[in-house]
Amino acid sequence: MKCVELFAGAGGLAMGVHLAGFEPQAVVEWDKWACDTIRENGARGYPLVAGWNVQEGDVRAFDWESVGDGIDLLAGGPPCQPFSMGGKHKAHDDNRDMFPATVDIVRRLRPRAFIVENVKGLTRASFANYYQYILLQLNFPEVSRQQDEDWLGHFRRLQSEKASGRAVGKGLTYNVVPTLVNAADYGVPQKRERVFIIGFRSDLGVEWSFPKPTHSLDALLFDQWITGVYWERHGISKASRPQMPEKFAARVRRLKEQPPETLAWRTVRDALIGLPDPESPAAKDFPDHRFQPGAKVYPGHTGSPLDLPAKTLKAGDHGVPGGENMLVREDGSVRYFSVREAARVQTFPDGYRFHGAWSETMRQLGNAVPVMLGRIVAASVAERLIVATMQELSRSASKTKGVA
Repeated sequence: MKCVELFAGAGGLAMGVHLAGFEPQAVVEWDKWACDTIRENGARGYPLVAGWNVQEGDVRAFDWESVGDGIDLLAGGPPCQPFSMGGKHKAHDDNRDMFPATVDIVRRLRPRAFIVENVKGLTRASFANYYQYILLQLNFPEVSRQQDEDWLGHFRRLQSEKASGRAVGKGLTYNVVPTLVNAADYGVPQKRERVFIIGFRSDLGVEWSFPKPTHSLDALLFDQWITGVYWERHGISKASRPQMPEKFAARVRRLKEQPPETLAWRTVRDALIGLPDPESPAAKDFPDHRFQPGAKVYPGHTGSPLDLPAKTLKAGDHGVPGGENMLVREDGSVRYFSVREAARVQTFPDGYRFHGAWSETMRQLGNAVPVMLGRIVAASVAERLIVATMQELSRSASKTKGVA
């Protein structure tokens, strides 16, 4: 199946989509450093990105006709600064808002499905109208904004279109499913909440819902404080285990009566298995695994505990609020994640290398979609597209048989 990738960054979502069975026809990203990361991995033959058609530049300037017809999937994460909790919260007034460009490309390529990812901040109450406006544009990409029409006027026209039902089933329309998910619930060793907006072209008749969570905090607590298998897996004796945090005590008591059915959340300790400390001599044997000095704790700026999923990696370095790009050692001190450790937290494979200095690569990683989460979502979409294709073939065969 064919796909195109917008706002590809370092390639997290694109690799997940590729692992799910899609072949990228174009991978578009404006940032030179991120493009260099993908290109350099491809040049040395890294299998997941080898042969990718990487296009450095603005998605609005790319010749989309060059990718041809029959695109099965469009995927990408439009720049999140207009909606980020740490941004200026300007939404539609921010010239970095790339949702209009995304809708325009959907209109041009008519993909059978799309995967759009963005920050949790998009769902804030202050953005409620604009969020609904984004969803309606993706519902009806051919109901485009008219010249001299502001976004509120376009929003009202789209609402009227949806309420009337005139556009449903006519022209290019999509069934759109938005979902707020926590990556930790899908086996990613990071508490990362993101919005996924999935759309299937209406003529396919696809019914789809977001994959069910497979991992949980309850299962992690069960493995840590009831069976102890978590500590045994890491070779930590009973005498060396930490005390159970008091805030989990009541929850653990309830779990004794009703064990969870999911898998355990993966923790920072799980993610870093096999990696030596970046300050040790053995660290030189692992690419992108260099110690970064300067980590400090101060009020509101603490690192990620070893025995929980990491905090959400952020696209920054020393100035990141909350200490999201640091880990807490067993002695209570903190240090920054190395690039390789951050890549593990984002489920990039160890063979994938990053271009640029530590601060630049941490920006790439903080902006990325976890590869594992991208694969899970894309695989679910691929499954429905395959079923839809089989149904189309079956109907076509029945018509041919009828004519004969």
